[in-house]
Amino acid sequence: MLLSITTEHPPATDLGYLLHKHPGRLQTFDLSFGKAHVFYPEADENRCTACLLLDIDPVGMVRGKNRSQGDLLARYVNDRPYVASSFLSVAISQVLGAAMSGRCKDRPELADTPLPLAARIDVLPVRGGERFLRQLFEPLGYTVEAEAYPLDEKFPAWGNSPYFSVTIRGVTTLSQLLTHLYVLVPVFDNEKHYFVGEAELEKLLAKGGGWLTAHPEKDQITRRYLKHRYGLYREALSRLIEVEELQAPPDEQTASAEEETLERSVSLNDQRHGAVLAALKASGARSVLDLGCGEGKLLRQLLPENQFEQIVGVDVSIRSLEMAQKRLKLDRLPPRQAERLKLLHGSLIYRDRRLEGFDAAAVVEVIEHLDPPRLTALERAVFEFARPKIVVVTTPNQEYNVMWESLPAGQFRHADHRFEWTRAQFQAWAGRICQAFGYTVRYLPVGPEDEKVGSPTQMGVFEF
Repeated sequence: MLLSITTEHPPATDLGYLLHKHPGRLQTFDLSFGKAHVFYPEADENRCTACLLLDIDPVGMVRGKNRSQGDLLARYVNDRPYVASSFLSVAISQVLGAAMSGRCKDRPELADTPLPLAARIDVLPVRGGERFLRQLFEPLGYTVEAEAYPLDEKFPAWGNSPYFSVTIRGVTTLSQLLTHLYVLVPVFDNEKHYFVGEAELEKLLAKGGGWLTAHPEKDQITRRYLKHRYGLYREALSRLIEVEELQAPPDEQTASAEEETLERSVSLNDQRHGAVLAALKASGARSVLDLGCGEGKLLRQLLPENQFEQIVGVDVSIRSLEMAQKRLKLDRLPPRQAERLKLLHGSLIYRDRRLEGFDAAAVVEVIEHLDPPRLTALERAVFEFARPKIVVVTTPNQEYNVMWESLPAGQFRHADHRFEWTRAQFQAWAGRICQAFGYTVRYLPVGPEDEKVGSPTQMGVFEF
């Protein structure tokens, strides 16, 4: 099985920097199912091609499996050593993982630069034919060239086999190209060589969250990627829809800027994060969740505090997590610092066992972005299932809006806010949380406090 990636963008040898593989050397990597070889059949200023060749061991591929189940002969006589499948995805992840994640130590700006790239796969089994091939790649901006192979050249009446040599071309980053291949290659033949469970669902959301939500074939991609496991497919699709609904539309960036400008006069964002940080430090917490971490502004303040031995940021937006990674310079942190901090892609309205067992959680300016049904789901996900000992929640105080002359009467501070509560409404909600889940709560003002309308931000510190 051979994957070739070519660019003619001068200097074309920049491809070597992106792949972290020197064009002048043949490199071999041991994998659980065989070996992977990386080499460059051509490498000059005008054209460079890098090849990933898999040498799959048919015996090692099935070693250790239960021989009492299934067709024993079919385990050894099949097309797996010769076609692109989930084995290729694993090889991309393990051999080209830095390139797929968009890291380029020597030329960091290069990783974010779209380049004219062509990827050729020899050969790809496509259960669905050339039409399905185009349905998956063309919405991502690629042009597709597909060469079909007959079942038997001596018997043309038998028609074509499901095998194709496929070339896709497009102007994109290498990271994006590898991510698309990583997700889609196993989808074409609807098979995987390993168990598909919740970990695979998280991989799909992590790798596909930035583009799969808008793909017209996301249902079929999700179903096939998860090998028709209905429970996983249903959860994945729900979370992808959630991403689609909650990711900021283009005009929301303007709305966010307007909110930031509105609050800048009182340095409210800094005061809010300072108040949350103080509450978390006073709690004695050692492990902290930032739920809805956005671009990592609070995480950046948590990181210098040695009290916090484990810090995890969670957000539904892949783009926000990418911005947080850059803001926090995760690739440049000292190893001990980097071990303390982790970013997770996830929705706050579903139970997520990765979030259980933490001392504290911060939910900063999040709840007002949720419709009532989703807010109810968040309540259970945070207070019933994750159940940290301390939960710090902040939300705007609607009463304070009259203090901003530039904000029209009755208008929310942010275009995406579904509500903005008065102090009485927030306290009623918090009281219901305490009654339902066994917490107690205390309230703290954040920002300049007015005698009549209170402070611009209201904060509740929940404990149990």
